[in-house]
Amino acid sequence: MSRKNSLQVVCFGEVLWDNFPAGKKPGGAVMNVAYHLKNLGVNSHLISRVGADQNGTELMQVMKDSGVATAYVQLDQEHKTSTVEVTTDQDNEVRYEIVKPVAWDYIAYENPHIRLVAQADALVYGSLSGRCETSRRTLEKLLALAHYKVMDVNLRAPDYEPDYIATLLCQTDLLKLNLEELTIISDWFSQDCQTEIERIELLRNKFSIPEIVVTKGSKGASYYGDQAEHHWSAYAIQVQDTVGSGDSFLAGLLAMKLSNEYINDTLDFAVGLSAFITTKAGACPPYKIAEVNKFIRTYKKEWSVDRWPNPAS
Repeated sequence: MSRKNSLQVVCFGEVLWDNFPAGKKPGGAVMNVAYHLKNLGVNSHLISRVGADQNGTELMQVMKDSGVATAYVQLDQEHKTSTVEVTTDQDNEVRYEIVKPVAWDYIAYENPHIRLVAQADALVYGSLSGRCETSRRTLEKLLALAHYKVMDVNLRAPDYEPDYIATLLCQTDLLKLNLEELTIISDWFSQDCQTEIERIELLRNKFSIPEIVVTKGSKGASYYGDQAEHHWSAYAIQVQDTVGSGDSFLAGLLAMKLSNEYINDTLDFAVGLSAFITTKAGACPPYKIAEVNKFIRTYKKEWSVDRWPNPAS
């Protein structure tokens, strides 16, 4: 990642506290991505909003301590800092109960955003961040400024609308989602898709999306681009929790991709980082890159042969 120290990535959306049975930990998809990007040496900036309360004060301190730029995190005098109740079922699937409305539902558009986003290498945003009108309008303006738009799908019922998701899909350059989200979204637009590749081709053709990445938990991840399809197997590890694993995957992907690394090396690192994070507690555990590299060397998996062009099934 030779270019990483000069890279600038803006992350727009939710910052919050995840309330686990054992206590609270900082979270929110875009905050997690920003944290991991910074840990990987990428300059990450958050555009978000916290409440003028104790949770907000503590969350701001956590972000500052992690090195994430917080100059564009706004203070809300009316709405509380976001909290989420997190539980894990017997299959290690994470369940979230997200309070609404909260401070990040009211992210205001400000003039300093113009230069920040226009000069950034990428803008990362989640589908959840536009659930309320104020933040939705701000995101629309930021998307018009961004050069490379990265959408992280985060479907949390009842906080998503197919029409709005479609609007975001039309503008994205890189889409990241999991298998369940791929099925849900593709079924909105066609009932004829049966296979993963059929669902991918539907979205790519309908919304002109250059790149789609699908995370598959214990089955690894897949990348679909204009000319190639790549698949990576997951690591055989003991999972502590899966909170934030997809966010770390996206951060690893971007840190490598924006540094112009080969796509196979990029996805190998992203899958490895995600696996490493699942062995830790919480979405944003402290770690060094050297630890991740050692972990990947220990659990290295072979990637599949690339296929040119995309197969029909």
